Amino acid sequence: MSQLVYDIRDSRYINLTGRCTLQCAFCPKHNGSTQVHQYQLKLDRQPGAEEIIPLLGRVTEFDEIVFCGYGEPTLNLEVLLAIARHVKAEGGRTRVNTDGLGNLFHRRNILPELGECIDALSISLNAQDEATYQRHCRPRLKGSYDAMRAFLAEAPTHIPRVSASAIDGLEGVDIRACQAICDEAGVTFRHRTLDVVG
Repeated sequence: MSQLVYDIRDSRYINLTGRCTLQCAFCPKHNGSTQVHQYQLKLDRQPGAEEIIPLLGRVTEFDEIVFCGYGEPTLNLEVLLAIARHVKAEGGRTRVNTDGLGNLFHRRNILPELGECIDALSISLNAQDEATYQRHCRPRLKGSYDAMRAFLAEAPTHIPRVSASAIDGLEGVDIRACQAICDEAGVTFRHRTLDVVG
């Protein structure tokens, strides 16, 4: 049975959708696994807020409530916002792990809406240039790299804490160049290691 809500360390995670705007070659779900730690995350449909909110428990008992499953959470945006508003009303902290393509997918700027109820964003930068990004992330939407970079640049004006990550161990990924992109955008850089999930 798929997990809609699961815990890693002191945070509670929400598995909001199985859909994604990327088809990353390094993603476990494209390599035969639909599991993180002991949790089965494959979804055959997008859950509603009314299903997830009762599963959250007392949100203040967790460091963060994190929107991060085996898909891109901003693709289920209205549900994400409804849950995040509930968490904030209950005094909890929220984070969205995202590929940064929400604006491109929805064809509008979703950052002001996220800014009303999201405390932190973690954006998957993944590469220092478009060619390397295309090779590893295999985006479904045209103009994805530039859209992600624009999202990354604007995010700090709406969200209090923004970080971006790249994975050491992917061929051609220049970690120092990714760090420089983050420094220029005024966001924290997260240096991830290949095959370490969660």
